[in-house]
Amino acid sequence: MGDGALLIWSIMSADTLSLVCVWTAIAIYVLAFLFYGVDLAKRSDETVSDLRTRTIHARIGTSLTVLGFLCHLAGALLRGLASGRVAWSNLYEFAMTGTLLIVLVYLVCLIRIDLRFLGTFLTGLVVALLGLATAGFYVEVTPLAEPLKSVWLVIHVLVASLATAMFAIAASLSVVQLLQARREAAAHAAANGRLARALRTVPSSERLESLAYRCTTYGFVLWTFTLIAGAIWAHSAWTRYWGFDVKETWTFIIWVVYAGYIHARSTRGWRGARSSWLSIIGFTAVLFNFTVVNIFFKGLHAYSGIS
Repeated sequence: MGDGALLIWSIMSADTLSLVCVWTAIAIYVLAFLFYGVDLAKRSDETVSDLRTRTIHARIGTSLTVLGFLCHLAGALLRGLASGRVAWSNLYEFAMTGTLLIVLVYLVCLIRIDLRFLGTFLTGLVVALLGLATAGFYVEVTPLAEPLKSVWLVIHVLVASLATAMFAIAASLSVVQLLQARREAAAHAAANGRLARALRTVPSSERLESLAYRCTTYGFVLWTFTLIAGAIWAHSAWTRYWGFDVKETWTFIIWVVYAGYIHARSTRGWRGARSSWLSIIGFTAVLFNFTVVNIFFKGLHAYSGIS
């Protein structure tokens, strides 16, 4: 076997193994989602009084999430090995890396804060995004487009992905905060509901909102750097800092939404449902930018990999 054939075989093998690892991670995340779901159901069971018994499904869900993350990480590393570059140059690779960082940030947060009540939301989101990307947008390894051959590919996309992970956790907290606030406002009417009983085991709406605001603030700083790094990269690639490309425009719109959220909450006293809905709207805009803009809008940032 010649050197060229051996190289092709190595690339095919690494990419194939990467795909196997990604599908394995998806399957494990599904199991984690189910165990987290059982945990939510158990939280509403008033006959379960032993905290250790009540949280065993959450612990299993977290263990499965860690295992899924390791398979997910192996898939990303193997994809990078197959391509000889960082694995985030098309929509499939963006999804693989972005969801990997969502899980990573969630697991890191668990070290200091018990956010296992978010496990169902986050593993469900990761399964949906990664599963759809792998099933519908997978492409074989291809050479980098010329504008992507820059160190800014690593910096810009990595920081944007980390910001997206923070926004995802903030949006999940905001969804739970809305439910918790509703329970707190009508506790007497919802006391016997399963959801209400489950919500009694998670932090108060005020605490949830505070956590969401903190995550959003971190994400906003990272997203601001994403805008700056993108402008510097654009000048290097196309000799201009800003060109109102659709991707650039939507990135700025997202920045404005989150800037408005932080400003309204910190100076205008927008608390409760209004701030939570702004957080959710912001993350919806992030998902729109990641999916619809990448797939259906053409421009200088059309690197979805889909022909």
